[in-house]
Amino acid sequence: MAVLRLVWVLSGRGWADCIVSDHQAEATVTASYITAAPEDLLTAVTRLLVGETECRAQFEAEPTAFRWIFSREGTSVWIRLLELAHGSAHDNKGTGIWSTQQNIDVVARAVIRCFDEVVSEYGESTYRGRWGEHFPRTELEALRTAWREHRGDSATSSAPSNP
Repeated sequence: MAVLRLVWVLSGRGWADCIVSDHQAEATVTASYITAAPEDLLTAVTRLLVGETECRAQFEAEPTAFRWIFSREGTSVWIRLLELAHGSAHDNKGTGIWSTQQNIDVVARAVIRCFDEVVSEYGESTYRGRWGEHFPRTELEALRTAWREHRGDSATSSAPSNP
């Protein structure tokens, strides 16, 4: 089974680095607080869990941008990470810097764990002071709820049915 890990590091006032890795490769992308990067990432994964087949999230690094493209088929999710010279550029103008195929549960668990570690390390007050915006508590809890419901549905759908 593949392993997915995300680490969110507050690297300066209003700046963060997100390190993403699987068993084959690793990439580091930068995000600025000028957009809702953590909220967008959490929301994209939540949308996948509730049934959307393609979602995006974008990190602005002024002027470079990093675009996450999530494509889901069944329980499998393909993640592509593009680097673009400008955030408004079309996907085909981007350079692929990392990709992986994972189970939807692995993706959700990795993103939840990432932001649980962020709040554990920094606390919500320090996070706000360093990032410049509130910790994405609402989006994290929405993802956690969707993941629990998805896991419950998966367990129910795999259980034998009573005639």
